[in-house]
Amino acid sequence: MGGLGDPPEGTPDGASGGGEEEYRSVVFDESFVRAARLQEFSAQERIADHAPAVRRRPPLRRGLSRQVLILVLLIAVAFGTAIYMGVRHPYQAPAAKPPEPLRMTVIPLAPQGAVPGAADTGLLYARSPADQFRIGADGITMPASRRTAHFSDSQVVTALTTAKDYLVESALDPDVLTGGATRPVRLLLDPQQLDQFDQSFDRPAPDGRHAPTGWLVRFDPSHAQLADSQIRVQGTLQAAETDADTLEVTADHTFVYALRPTGSEDGAKASLFTVRRELHFRFDRDDLRMHQAELVGSYVQAGPLACAEDTTSRLRPLLAGQTAKAGGPAGTDPYATGGATALCGSLSASAQPRV
Repeated sequence: MGGLGDPPEGTPDGASGGGEEEYRSVVFDESFVRAARLQEFSAQERIADHAPAVRRRPPLRRGLSRQVLILVLLIAVAFGTAIYMGVRHPYQAPAAKPPEPLRMTVIPLAPQGAVPGAADTGLLYARSPADQFRIGADGITMPASRRTAHFSDSQVVTALTTAKDYLVESALDPDVLTGGATRPVRLLLDPQQLDQFDQSFDRPAPDGRHAPTGWLVRFDPSHAQLADSQIRVQGTLQAAETDADTLEVTADHTFVYALRPTGSEDGAKASLFTVRRELHFRFDRDDLRMHQAELVGSYVQAGPLACAEDTTSRLRPLLAGQTAKAGGPAGTDPYATGGATALCGSLSASAQPRV
């Protein structure tokens, strides 16, 4: 190895030992001179500028080594790949499926004779199958919730609670029952079903897709009014997982209303009107987070009603003392498309109060 006095690039070519050894410390080659931090001014510069004999040279700029450049390039490529994979990686969760249109069926139940009535609504309930039903939202009982393979306990509870809220708003809210409000029900629906919901009320049609009575319970306010605000309810709620991203809730409830003619006095005779609703709800993870539901199926039986009555927009119950008129729904052409087959049932005598 060279000593402290050796030039940066070693001993100059042709240098040898002997007498010159003692001058090794003062022999400078070109590389040594270039590496020096101090540079002597020329004689002309010293005369012209009266400058000191030497000046400090700026440090040599050394470029980045090839290894550093390669490392920086690899980091940039890895960072860009991570961003791309985060946005469009092959394991990204699939987009939520759009909700199916609601399919609905509303079946009127015609009485076999005159509708029984009484001024005392408590007596009507006590002498009917609804005697043991609970009142209002208390009749919509929550089952014991259990987590599924892909949904937690809290998510199952959220689905059941949302379904219960829909039942309360669509079948127990007095403003909804009288046909004066739809917003409480609309707020609980998946946004992608709102067009079908709005069309059902703007342009109702008996096509199994656009009947307001498939979405909620509403009476013709010019015909009947509530005689008792304590509506009787009984039924069940059940939740089940259909796939890794979907929960379904089935609600099967019977609602019993005490009604009397619109504008009649409190002492006028009242009668009972029964609505059996089987609703099928579907929830994806966005619905659970937003406390909304996809209503995909609605099957309704309601009576006493006349088979000839149009149940598309509102229910027009037969009240105390009234009987079903002769005739039924208009004939249905099974070869025609775009319309639902008209249905009508018979209301069992055992479903009416014994007065």
